[in-house]
Formats: sequence, C-alpha cells, structure tokens
Amino acid sequence: MGRQDVTAVGRGVSAGPVGLARGVALTGLAIGEALLAVWACLVLCLASVGLGLPLLPGALRAVRAQARRQRRLAWAWSGVRVDDPYRPVSGETARAGGWRETRWRLTDPTTWRDLMWLLVNPCIGPVMAFLPLVAVVHGLFGVVLAFAWRPITSAWDGVWFDFIPVTGQTTATLAAALGVVQACCGLLLFPRWLMPLHGRWVRFVLGKSRGTLNERVEQLQTSRSDAVDLQAAELRRIERDLHDGTQARLVALGMTLTAAESLLEHNPEAARALLAEAKGNSTRALNELRDLVHGVHPPLLADRGLVDAVRTFAFELPFPVQVTGEIPGRLPAPVESAAYFAIAELLGNVVKHAEADQVSVDFRYDHHVLRAAVHDNGVGGATARDGGGIRGIERRLAAFDGTLALTSLPGGGTTAALEIGCDLLDGTDETGVASRSR
Repeated sequence: MGRQDVTAVGRGVSAGPVGLARGVALTGLAIGEALLAVWACLVLCLASVGLGLPLLPGALRAVRAQARRQRRLAWAWSGVRVDDPYRPVSGETARAGGWRETRWRLTDPTTWRDLMWLLVNPCIGPVMAFLPLVAVVHGLFGVVLAFAWRPITSAWDGVWFDFIPVTGQTTATLAAALGVVQACCGLLLFPRWLMPLHGRWVRFVLGKSRGTLNERVEQLQTSRSDAVDLQAAELRRIERDLHDGTQARLVALGMTLTAAESLLEHNPEAARALLAEAKGNSTRALNELRDLVHGVHPPLLADRGLVDAVRTFAFELPFPVQVTGEIPGRLPAPVESAAYFAIAELLGNVVKHAEADQVSVDFRYDHHVLRAAVHDNGVGGATARDGGGIRGIERRLAAFDGTLALTSLPGGGTTAALEIGCDLLDGTDETGVASRSR
C-alpha cells in the first residue's frame, strides 16, 4: 500500500460497531451483486437473439453504477483510491445516447471487468468483509459456554470451541477466554486489517489494468503532442500580433517623434501636431500590449481566481450571464488558464452564433475534479467541426486530461460541460456549495 493509501486508511477505516456494520453492508452489496449478475447475464443472452435488446441499456447502466459504488466505498471505508478506468465518451456519442452509447459501453473492456466483478465478488468479497462479525459472534458463543456448557454439551452431544473440547468447567473457561480474544479481534483489529484488504481487492479487479494504462499512455502522448502544437501556435500568434500591431505602431511612433524633433525650431505648430499624434499612437500601443497580455494570462485571473475572472469577463458581454458556484481554493495556474480561455471561447461562440438572451455558467469542484457548464437558450445546433472552435477547446483541455461534452439540439439551446482533474493548491477537496450569481 502506498503512502497515499496509508494516510487514507487512518482516516477512512473504522473499527468497533461501525467497522462491523460496514462489513455487513458490503456483504449485503455482494448478495445484491450476485442477483444483478444473474440479471445482466440473462439480458446479454437474450440480447444475443434480439429479445433482450430493450433491457440492455438499463442493465449496463446498473452494472456500471454498482461498480462505481464499490470504488467510492473502497475510498470512503477502506482508504484505497480506485479511479474509474472507463474510456472517455466523445461528445458526439454522449449527444447521441441510446444505442450508440450502449455500443460504446459494450466495446469498453472495463464494462466486462465490471461484469466479472459481479460474478467473483460474491464468492470472495464477503470473506473479508463479513469475517469480523463472524469472529465477534463466535467469540460471544465461547463466552456463553463458560456459563451454559452443561445444557449445550448435553443437547449437542459434545462441543468443540476451535481446538478446545468442552468437557467441563475448566475447558469451558478456556473456551470463554479464547472467545473474548476472538471477539476483541473481530471488533477492534480485523476491520482495520481486512477492510483495507477488501479495498485493494476492489482496486485489483475494478482498477486500471495494464492494457488500460497502455491506452492511457497513448492518449497522453497524443494530448502532449496537441499541447506542443497549441503552444507553438500561441507563440506564433503572439509574435504576429507584436510584429504587425505593437511593433509597427512603436516604429511609427519613433518616426513621428523624429519628425517632430526636426520641426521643433522651424515650425512649432507642426511639431506640436506631430507630438499629439505620437501621444495617440503611444496610447494605442499601450492598449494593444494590455490586450495581448490579457490574451496570454489575464491579471484578474492571477489575482482573484477562475470564478471571479469569468464573472468579470461576463460583465463585458451584451447579455446578462448568471455565474454560480464556487471553488473552495485556488487551482494550479495552467488549469485556471485553460478553463478560463475555454469558457471565454464558449461564451464568445454564444455571442456570435447562439442568438440567446439567457446564459449561465456553473462551477463545481469535488473529488479532485473541476466541472464547469455553460448553458444558453439559443438556437442550438452547435457541432464540433474539424478546425472549429469546439475542436480547439477540446485540444486545449486534452493537454490537462480534460474533456468537453456538448449537447446542442436544434431550437433547444446548448450546454457545454467541461471537466479537468486537478488538485487544489492548498490540498483541500471540498465541494463549494455557496452560490453567487450576477
């Protein structure tokens, strides 16, 4: 177990009645998983001949929901983090839903690992989860033998407690002493040993496999290449803006000042006019530099954070924008910048194409994931075209292992939801539930 797991174990694993109750709950879940496995296998068999197709999407959702519940409980109860190894769903697949999404899940190897979990966990999981309660009950039976060994041995024609044959008061007392030890172990020690073991069992079956990790490496290599291309394109844009805009204006400013200097003694009025022109050029050059710096990294983003920067940007738009949600801390600067420019571009698309009069931006941060959604009530019909702005946003987010899901029905408005996995700079991981709106 790594350092992160050890730290979490001290925080998440409970002994005593709470630990026993969690073991019973996990055993109950295992029994439910056995029933769900029978149901899922029956649906798959019927779907192979066409009869179970209407039930297949619901069965796959139930299997995935149960696997995700076990991953959450592994962290909350055992202190073992198990990340979802599912393949990311593309925006088009998420928008299509229905059978297209079902086919996507069937081609995901993790779906079949989830089903394998339902088949094997009812046989293995309860052994680790339920053993502490068994030890407590069996230990209490040993204590009872110290006081009622005569009727029990008479009714059962002799009793053994573990390796002790109970034939008299002495052996019954030894059985009671051993029972106290077993009950204490089952109540205090076994949950602290076996619950983390159960969590590692969940990670072994439901965690990321080597094939998934290899695929993940390929995705990261692709996203890294895209990030390098984006950075190079951004540098070229900055160079072009400086060369064609600010640099040209500064050259013109220098030429104007030179001409004014030559006219200063002979024609003061003309020199004064040239100085006024130079002043205007310097003001315009300063504004261009400010816009360029704002396009690289807005100062407000560095000073106040993502939510306030987006809220300030929204004030400049020609329609009201409701910005809700909070982030309980500061995000890494590259993540804040990527999220800010992604949201800014989405809002810019609303201004250009959506014909909307109601727009909202909602922020959430929980379980080490930043989530932001931009919704408008415009004409809808937005698509992710190659070379378009949406593809650019997807590439920008992919550099941080982020995703963008676009839902845009004609006449039904557009919702763009982005997710970026990241940690807060102060190390906290709480959900910002306070809401402020414009």
